[in-house]
Amino acid sequence: MMHLNDIPAKEVVPGLFGKFVHGEQTTLGIWEIKKGSKLPEHEHENEQITFIVEGELEMTIGGITTVFKAGNLQVIPPHVLHSATALTDVKVIDTWTPVREAYRFGLE
Repeated sequence: MMHLNDIPAKEVVPGLFGKFVHGEQTTLGIWEIKKGSKLPEHEHENEQITFIVEGELEMTIGGITTVFKAGNLQVIPPHVLHSATALTDVKVIDTWTPVREAYRFGLE
């Protein structure tokens, strides 16, 4: 068993702080994102599911820009370009399948 408070947060890009748990097939990410922070456009091999817990996050997914608010969620297929800008302070839960190796950071 783990407790979220025992997992160190890692600043992945300026203003985006993530805590990550990795299983055999899936990675879970819990984010705190500061207002105005930007996640540059990128793509990866992983299917991603994003759930907005709190705040407003503008995301561009496959060329379509949408403002996501608390309670919204989105499935992002593998290799689809996406980016985000925090319009407020935001809390987000993401999952990736297969495991998001880029977020291991040598902590496990």
